[in-house]
Amino acid sequence: MPHILVERTFAVPRTLQEMIDNAPDEGCFSLYMVNFRWSYLATDGSRAVCCFEAPDAESVRIPLRRLGVDVSVVWTSTLRDSPGLDRSAIVLANVLVERNFAEPVTLDSIQSTVTNSKSSSERHGVTHLRTLIARDGKRALCVYRGANIESVRSAQTDAQLPFTQVWAFDTIWPRNEFARPAAVTASS
Repeated sequence: MPHILVERTFAVPRTLQEMIDNAPDEGCFSLYMVNFRWSYLATDGSRAVCCFEAPDAESVRIPLRRLGVDVSVVWTSTLRDSPGLDRSAIVLANVLVERNFAEPVTLDSIQSTVTNSKSSSERHGVTHLRTLIARDGKRALCVYRGANIESVRSAQTDAQLPFTQVWAFDTIWPRNEFARPAAVTASS
């Protein structure tokens, strides 16, 4: 099933606890065959990217609209984890790199570029974990584990990888995911 991403911005910053407390009941999503996978909440609370698995973007928009959630930025993506990624390592993700492209790119080309920049990443203590690319190939999100935002930004710059924004986040998981707490903070 495709991964549907919902980008949200908040005029008043949200806390991790507010996001967890205000998470919709899973019952409203099951009607539309939507499964919540995770949310990345910026550590400053100003923005979030929420990921769902669903048949299509409209299946996510409908229940979110009913809950009063802004659904102006929703896109369908393809996900690829880094080769050899231990699934338990994804809980250590803490920095998101946004990439926008004037011309469409492929997931393979992004993955190849990121993989070829491994020496720069290692030099900065950064590990690439996951890539999500829009179906139209003009937007991608890359998820990293790094000491901080600057280590990831420096690795991107040294490797001459294009990026639009780099931001730290805390992760909100479904309660049953990985049999652990519902949130993992950037400082974990």
